[in-house]
Amino acid sequence: MTPFARVVRIVVACLSVALSGAAAGQQPYPSKPIRLIVPFPPGGSIDPIARMIGQKLSESLGQQVFVDNRPGANGAIGTEILAKAPPDGYTLIHLGPGTHVINALLVKNLPYDSMKDFAPVATVQRSDYTLVVHPSLPAGSVKELVALAKAKPGQIAYASSGNGNMNHLAAELFNMVTGVKTYHIPYKGAGPALTDLISGQVQMHFSVTISALPHVKSGRLKPLAFGGDKRFPAMPQVQTFAEAGLSALTLRPWQGILAPARTPKPIIDRLSADISRIVALPEITERLVSLGMTPLITTPEQFAALMASEYAKSAEVIKAANIKLN
Repeated sequence: MTPFARVVRIVVACLSVALSGAAAGQQPYPSKPIRLIVPFPPGGSIDPIARMIGQKLSESLGQQVFVDNRPGANGAIGTEILAKAPPDGYTLIHLGPGTHVINALLVKNLPYDSMKDFAPVATVQRSDYTLVVHPSLPAGSVKELVALAKAKPGQIAYASSGNGNMNHLAAELFNMVTGVKTYHIPYKGAGPALTDLISGQVQMHFSVTISALPHVKSGRLKPLAFGGDKRFPAMPQVQTFAEAGLSALTLRPWQGILAPARTPKPIIDRLSADISRIVALPEITERLVSLGMTPLITTPEQFAALMASEYAKSAEVIKAANIKLN
């Protein structure tokens, strides 16, 4: 054997040992706990759903999925953490369009690109709005509200949970598709907005259904339309926006889970399949429906298309209404 052949043989042997050692060291996903970031404080509408999904996902994957609340900057702080995390499937985020889409449209100099720095994994639910008004408002239907608003342009005030919030956009979309002019009064959260609506300081509000329901049942608020595909079981007398002739009013917040961009597709597909199966479980579906939510199951590709659609629609509303953050 020539000296050159002997060297080649040694190199090949060393490479074989190294490769076999690396292969032996690889462990199937997941092999350690998974962090699920919630970019808001405990409570609210996202945190309890994330914890419910996280618990079931822990059982499915055989590894702990722990919720890590990282609030601040309307979710941008937690989202930046995900953008900078290794793309290995061990850091995820549970959020909605108010964080992911609206920030991208209204916040300058975000430290990440909402469309490029993340990989859609799976959707969980849609939260449908209910249009509620103060009982003193002489309108018992959407048609009557539109007629009243046209007769009194700029005199009907609507509350939102904050400038640029999704229910702010919903109200402006309502103005766009009906041709009316109502004026905006922003609040620091849904609680203060509902409080002033109940007291009559403002006349209308697009409320997350579960938040409005107790006040509807007590008679302190009057519901005019529900944003879901079907009537809400707890308010069967309230027509949908489509039934009211406003099928174009389709701004419906969702919740979903994202991973960092470049996360391997087999990991994305594994997580997507497990989350979709969890959302379809009867006890999860029942819980979501009881909260005024609609279970939403999509593939990663469908989730990406949904975000792109919401981005385009929200951009149109923001431009038409000249919405800016203070």
